[in-house]
Order: sequence, then C-alpha cells, then structure tokens
Amino acid sequence: MNKVILIGRLTRDPDVRWSTRQDGTQTVSARFTLAVDRRVKTEGGQAADFVGCVAFGKIAEFADKYLRQGIKIVVEGRIQTGSYTNREGQKVYTTDVVVESAEFSESKSANEGRREAAGQQAAGQTGQRDADGFMRIPDDVDDAGLPFN
Repeated sequence: MNKVILIGRLTRDPDVRWSTRQDGTQTVSARFTLAVDRRVKTEGGQAADFVGCVAFGKIAEFADKYLRQGIKIVVEGRIQTGSYTNREGQKVYTTDVVVESAEFSESKSANEGRREAAGQQAAGQTGQRDADGFMRIPDDVDDAGLPFN
C-alpha cells in the first residue's frame, strides 16, 4: 500500500500552472513544499523535512485559491518517484507526494494571528492590540514615522 499523510506548513506560495489539452480542456497543477516537523529535536532546535507535493484538478484549484506560505495543512496522498536527464546529461531522481486530498490544519484566525505576529516582528512593531482591534502605539514613538500624518 502506498499511502502518505503529512501535516506541515507551506514554505512558499504554490506554483500553479494551467495548461490546455489538445481536446481544448484545461488542466491545472500545483506544486508546493511542506515543512514537516520531526518528532525529535536536534541541538539547533526543531528538525524538519521538506517534502515536495504536487496536486492536480480540484485540489490544485483549492491550492491556487486558498494556500499561501506559512499556512498549516494536512495532505493525504501517495509517493511517486521518477527520473529525468538534466541539461548536463546527468540523471536526476525525484520523489514527490501526489496529493489526493488536502485540508486546513488550523483555523483561519490562528493562521492570520501567526502571520500578523510575523509581520509585526519583521517590521519591528511591538504594539499590542486593544479589545477593539486598534494597536497601542507607545508614547515614545515619533509621529513622523506614521503613514497617516
């Protein structure tokens, strides 16, 4: 039996490609990589495997519409191996998970909260949000740096 179930986060937005068959029908495929945490931790922290995934049809359309970098999903599928010869004439072996089903592993609010926190950290913002959703700006922040002056 060839069955795989993975839970992980997308390392980047899916690479979605639409193509037209000779009969005129359109097909869609989506490739993405999942960072899947290992159960054991290394000296440097949490270890992860980076698993290449490919989806077709409705699942690829789902990926195109809803999946973005950092979103945690569950995929179910099968392992597929292959090979090709690259431009240098070397044989390259591939291993991908062909996705047969995919679903979110976290709620939308959990994903948005994680992305918002990452955005604040990247921007150097440390303000907390009030109950009404507005961010508290510390008193020592110069108003000239605010975008609405």
